[in-house]
Amino acid sequence: MSIENLEQSLKEVREQLKNHELYAQLDSVEDIRTFMESHVYAVWDFMSLLKALQRELTCTDLPWKPASDTVVARFINEIVLEEESDFNEEGVAKSHFEMYLDAMEEVNANTSKVKGVIGNFGNLEEITGQIKKADLNLAEKNFLSFTFEVINTQKPHIIAAAFTFGREELIPDMFLGIIEQSGKKGPEQYPKLSYYLKRHIELDGDEHGPMAVKMMKMLCGQDEQKWTDVAEYSQKALEHRVALWDSITKKLRENKGNLIEAL
Repeated sequence: MSIENLEQSLKEVREQLKNHELYAQLDSVEDIRTFMESHVYAVWDFMSLLKALQRELTCTDLPWKPASDTVVARFINEIVLEEESDFNEEGVAKSHFEMYLDAMEEVNANTSKVKGVIGNFGNLEEITGQIKKADLNLAEKNFLSFTFEVINTQKPHIIAAAFTFGREELIPDMFLGIIEQSGKKGPEQYPKLSYYLKRHIELDGDEHGPMAVKMMKMLCGQDEQKWTDVAEYSQKALEHRVALWDSITKKLRENKGNLIEAL
């Protein structure tokens, strides 16, 4: 299977995400707040996918030994640098997750819940059960559970599939849609959120996306079984994202319905 054939097989579900009705619902600070309070879990668990790739594809043990593929190792380490210690809009070093929390606070979104939820998560052997017990809706639980199911395979090509086709390659399209549908007041009213989104568009569209595709080619090579795995897990990753988007859209509609009833 080629990258082109793989992308063609994912075209339908990617179009669902790119054109999802969620984006049209984001037209007020209340909507942005609701979106962020659920999407923040996808921002957080992305780092676990990235760290799993770093663990599998670079050397994080002692004594140190050279990575099996230095090109892939450099790519992963570059993303870790930018995701874990990038500069925010004020030039202060912060992880993108922390930058997202700052943007949430800017629009008065609740950050205490997500901090409490992830603060209770333990090691990989316990996290599946902890996610099930967490104060999350079904789509959020399923989204996180799938991520750690992927990580627990300990197979770099499967982890990279969720990372590349479920996240990195897709983020520019999704975030561009959010900015466009939010209109002029989005960037003006939410400078921290706007900076965060534009930074991801810059990194993921211009650098990380193309490099992630190259990484997939290196990891799978001519191994058809690996490409089959990649197709399966990429599809699942995208479907879980659609389900998360559906749940946020439902919540937004409920909020607006309640507002109309109160008037």
